[in-house]
Amino acid sequence: MLERLAPKRFQDWLLPGGIGAVLLALYCAGPSATAALRYELAAITHGEIWRLATGHLVHADGAHLAWNLAGLGLVWLLFAREFTVRGWLVVLLASTAAIDLGFLAFEPRLEWYVGFSGVLHGCMAAGLVSWLNDERDVLTAVVAMLFAAKLVYEHAVGPLPFTSGSMAYPVVYQAHTYGAIGGAAAAMWLLRRRRVSSAPL
Repeated sequence: MLERLAPKRFQDWLLPGGIGAVLLALYCAGPSATAALRYELAAITHGEIWRLATGHLVHADGAHLAWNLAGLGLVWLLFAREFTVRGWLVVLLASTAAIDLGFLAFEPRLEWYVGFSGVLHGCMAAGLVSWLNDERDVLTAVVAMLFAAKLVYEHAVGPLPFTSGSMAYPVVYQAHTYGAIGGAAAAMWLLRRRRVSSAPL
């Protein structure tokens, strides 16, 4: 499994680099941009549907952004080679859609949300699905179980202490679960298409 880690070509970093640049640029645009782009239920119901996408790209504070940029780097180091850029775009879109649908259907009291962490959990889930599809070693199983345990812990106890204590607003842990569901579903679809078409996705 270790030989699959870490992209070795410069172009392999273009997608996460582009995402990171967008996240940083929107944060630097200031609080007014965050207010205009965040997931906000009242505004969405009045037609501002772009917030369903842009809400995942803005952040509440510097610590929030830093955690997500670090998470993006870690996810890419672990899983970049599991899918093509096109496949990762499918995972990103599926994770985003799953979070939004989860919020609208099951979190009617959630007034607003910002951050990329839910989508990151979708990418993590997708990478783990691909690992489990190809590798059945102990390390893969342990990483998958730790990821699942984190999600269960968040629902049973709340956000992990070292994350909730570093930011000035409550962590919406439900986004992590919805994102993971979307990412896992996208990965299973991509792997099935790969088996059928014998082409990388």
